[in-house]
Amino acid sequence: MITENEISRKAVRRIAEKMIVAARTAPKARGVDNLILAIAEKEDILEIAEKMKEIGQRINAPFFLRDAENILQASCLFLAAAKINTMGLPVCGLCGFDNCNEKMKQPAVPCVFNTGDLGIAIGSAVSVAANHRVDNRVMYTIGMAVKELGLLGNEAAVIYGIPLSATSKNPFFDRK
Repeated sequence: MITENEISRKAVRRIAEKMIVAARTAPKARGVDNLILAIAEKEDILEIAEKMKEIGQRINAPFFLRDAENILQASCLFLAAAKINTMGLPVCGLCGFDNCNEKMKQPAVPCVFNTGDLGIAIGSAVSVAANHRVDNRVMYTIGMAVKELGLLGNEAAVIYGIPLSATSKNPFFDRK
């Protein structure tokens, strides 16, 4: 006999995989792909939740603790990150610098196109979850923990996490 819990867990994983495809194929500035995408399960979720709690205590931000408890109810996490690379434009200035050459002197400053592409990719991914009735919520708190843990590598500059669940009530909303 296959239980509902096992079916839901496997189905949510398959949806997370489809979210990866949707994010990867989302439009990108100049066709340049600066995304890093992954799925976290079980042990990784526990490690991320612990790091979120640590961050919350360190910076006195109780919502990190709340979000850490939330993700423990997730079947898996969809992770999306943007690398910081410029588009090599001679004129732009949207990042606050005159051009890409000037911006490159400040390598920690994100290129607006990278973060814009990340937002579009996340939008595509969560639409897949919504179309399959999988509960989700975009959380930057997950991204901060993933970044501190280095789980997506050194190039992952801006990171978001999306916990996924298929239960009778969305555990990521109406939170305390």
